[in-house]
Amino acid sequence: MLVFRIAAHITVPGVNTQALAGIFDKNQLLGVFSALTGGSMENFSIVLMGLSPYINASIIVQLMTVVIPKLETLSKEGMEGRRKINQYTRILSVPLAFLQSYGMIILLNQSSQGQLIPNVGSMGVVLPIMLIVTAGTVFMMWLGELITERGIGNGISLIIFAGIVGGMPPVVGRMLGIAQGGDSTKLGYFAFFMIMTILMLIFVVLISEGQRNIPITYATRATGGKGEKASLPIRVNQAGMIPIIFAVSMMTFPSVISQFFQASASPVLKKIADFMLKFFNSSNPSYFYMVLYFLLIIAFSYFYVSVTFNSEQVSENIQKRGGFIPGIRPGSQTAEFLGRVSGHMNLFGGIFLGIVAVIPILFTKFTPLSSSDLIISGSGLIIVVGVVLELIRQVDAQLVMHDYDKLY
Repeated sequence: MLVFRIAAHITVPGVNTQALAGIFDKNQLLGVFSALTGGSMENFSIVLMGLSPYINASIIVQLMTVVIPKLETLSKEGMEGRRKINQYTRILSVPLAFLQSYGMIILLNQSSQGQLIPNVGSMGVVLPIMLIVTAGTVFMMWLGELITERGIGNGISLIIFAGIVGGMPPVVGRMLGIAQGGDSTKLGYFAFFMIMTILMLIFVVLISEGQRNIPITYATRATGGKGEKASLPIRVNQAGMIPIIFAVSMMTFPSVISQFFQASASPVLKKIADFMLKFFNSSNPSYFYMVLYFLLIIAFSYFYVSVTFNSEQVSENIQKRGGFIPGIRPGSQTAEFLGRVSGHMNLFGGIFLGIVAVIPILFTKFTPLSSSDLIISGSGLIIVVGVVLELIRQVDAQLVMHDYDKLY
């Protein structure tokens, strides 16, 4: 963790750090993306991309397991299959990091009106930066896997968690500095947002832990013909953070394209660019922007769960083990029932993600606070809660194993 925090403060050589200061105040989604990369974007550090290429690669590989039969077979082969899939994910992360680094360098440079990196069009300038940033992503993957193997919990999640939490003290310090300067209005709104954050924290914990248990009875002779009772848990938030990552990418894409179109000589392309900048401007989000962002999160929730949760396969597995849901016929009716329950849970999960993601944007729109003045974003809050809950489970499991070791 300490090595990661040190690396996040080592700026890439040749970058004008003063030009970075105002970029994240102007672009809300860049602030969200910076949280997902562990906060390293705000320093243009050697680990600029953080673990976002690895996250994207893991999402792509996970989606491909449904399409490619070989990957689907590997996913069912237990530990060895998962090891091979992880290897494919690491390999895919390298070219993704290289391509993504170029796009991010251009985006940040254009957001600073070309002051961030002089002569960015020269390959002799941009190529070394791309190689440094790509190497930083590989280094971060290695650190994350070391934590997973030798520590407690998932190393990738813990690194992202450390980046989000590490960004909180500077925000509090800046707000106290503003209050000392006599501007108590901002401090009042900041205190109100702190209270809102605590309420959102309770809400996120309740939803993250919320699940519906589907009762299942397994026929067995050991219980005297009564059957062994079990349950299949279906979580409210089945998709986790993935829909927000997809939605952020989709909402950022039009503004990136519009910056290229603005320099065009064609009046039609300029009109398209003006339209995109008007309705997809994250620094001054319109109601259209927020509604579309909210709907995209719900849509991607359904898309991701439809790929990762196969109700027919789950129904088939239950039937193979001699199980059934009381009152539901095995086979197609069970699959239809599970699909319906998953859809209902997913609707509430998608609305929950949308609300948590949009509340900070609403706050910055109607108050003097900018995105950099918020102690944590909605997506960051979901990550922090998820990581802490998982860490608590891991620690409890380690303690139980320690007690068993004492007995034997």
